[in-house]
Amino acid sequence: MNRRHFLQYASAGSMPLVAQGAPAPGVVRAGILGTQHSHTAGKLKAMKDSPDYEVAGICENHPEARARAQRNPQFQGLRWMSEEELLGDRSLRLIVVECAVWEALAWGRKAIDAGKHLHLEKPPGNEWAPFREMVEEARRKKLLLQTGYLWRWHEGVSAAIEAARRGWLGDVMMVRGTMNSDRDAAQRAVEAKYRGGGLFELSGHVIDRTVELLGRPKKVQSWLRHDTSIADNLADNNLAIFEYDKALAVIAQSARMSGSGDHRSFEVIGTDGTVMVWPESSPPRMRVHLRKAQGPYRAGWQDITLPPQPRFIGDFRELARAIQNDQPLKHSYDHELLLHETLLRASGELS
Repeated sequence: MNRRHFLQYASAGSMPLVAQGAPAPGVVRAGILGTQHSHTAGKLKAMKDSPDYEVAGICENHPEARARAQRNPQFQGLRWMSEEELLGDRSLRLIVVECAVWEALAWGRKAIDAGKHLHLEKPPGNEWAPFREMVEEARRKKLLLQTGYLWRWHEGVSAAIEAARRGWLGDVMMVRGTMNSDRDAAQRAVEAKYRGGGLFELSGHVIDRTVELLGRPKKVQSWLRHDTSIADNLADNNLAIFEYDKALAVIAQSARMSGSGDHRSFEVIGTDGTVMVWPESSPPRMRVHLRKAQGPYRAGWQDITLPPQPRFIGDFRELARAIQNDQPLKHSYDHELLLHETLLRASGELS
């Protein structure tokens, strides 16, 4: 199958890859709390470029980080506010929390307590009980809560899950995923704060879509290792195995790989077919094999080159529609709980 046929099939509605629908009236006024996450600038741009959002203010509690952000041209023109001003502004419907990982739960909870919808950067802390309490409070208040995992709206990853759900792959026996990196000393020091190291920092992207397809694993076993010659204590060569009744998920993560971006992958392997996706390669691509033609795919091997997959567009589009139309998000409160529980199990933080 060529790219044109794949895109025609997707646009016809057979593969719900991106939330669609006419824009609802009412711009979402949003505030940003924190600037230290690596995704902050990209998410700010996504909101600025969207007709659905007005970024009304930004807050950074740490003086050095605030001074650094204020010198950055990407933050020019924003209104800098105190935390009290930001959370107390009744006109703001959404708070986007972009702080350091170790502050995420406390700051996210402040947004929920203030009655705001919440987009919370990943990974949202390494604790289970405070995260669960925050999600349940959001559910009780009927506030939206969305975490910032990158592959939720990736066409290739979504197509792999769709093929599995439609039965085109037969019985799914295995999911495999990699989210390798090539970290410098500063980022290694950040990730070394956590027992799960690089797996905790990055493998949530893979776990997010794995549990969406397969559900809660019966057993999680991890190997969190330091195997490079670098003199630190980062778990930089990691493997997690999820056991299901009739399937396995294999998730690998290394923190020192040259060319790691193009290597990142997500695979769904079944008795009658396989879909392999390289979400962040340039260009992103898929490789599919089916025993017989199914949906948009022919029998045998086929290679599909995907169009660019810009980050942050899909999740902020969906979030705006849900706020404007008072609708639930694609990924429910229960999914967010399952995802975080499984990430903490894989990271050695939760039995």
